[in-house]
Amino acid sequence: MIDFLRGTVAHLENEYVVLDVQGVGYRVFCPNPFAIAKTEGSVTVYIHHHVREDAILLFGFATREEQKLFRKLIDVSGIGPKVALGVLAGGTPDQVVSAIYQENLTFLTKLPGIGKKTAQRMVLDLKDKLDGLGNVTIASGLFAVPEPVQGDGSAWSEAREGLQALGYTDAELDHVWQKIKEDTAFGETVDVLMKRALKQLYAG
Repeated sequence: MIDFLRGTVAHLENEYVVLDVQGVGYRVFCPNPFAIAKTEGSVTVYIHHHVREDAILLFGFATREEQKLFRKLIDVSGIGPKVALGVLAGGTPDQVVSAIYQENLTFLTKLPGIGKKTAQRMVLDLKDKLDGLGNVTIASGLFAVPEPVQGDGSAWSEAREGLQALGYTDAELDHVWQKIKEDTAFGETVDVLMKRALKQLYAG
């Protein structure tokens, strides 16, 4: 099984990157391909090697933590690889793990592909299996949960820097922010904002 790949991004799509590893191109599906592609030069992508009867697929992540959480998620009944990718695209590992510990169904059901029943199964199946995942500490029986990234100007500032590194101009980014800011909610991550902005930029 493939555990990680190290190479350069040869091609980029909305759902995957093609990673050139010593002349071999690997198609790797990612929660946010644009975050991986913005790294210049060689990049390390942590892999989940998924084998089905009709396909062999590679799912890739920027961190070990994402890789581990993805594997936990696909063990939950009703969550396949596509939905698990959507969860990681919609929230950081810290946010997802915190929501599961807190049984925060409101947050979980806002993640792509997660309905109320699936969110309840996530809490039931994973609450006692996430040790070492997410920056969540427990003191005096209470959960100390990290503050989520604000979906406001501060998050957009970081996302904007990443988009500028991809070659987009200030005028283009000002225009796209006007389009997406009204739908930007509390708790959305920088990666989510980048992905939404890039979809708008591609659409023109």
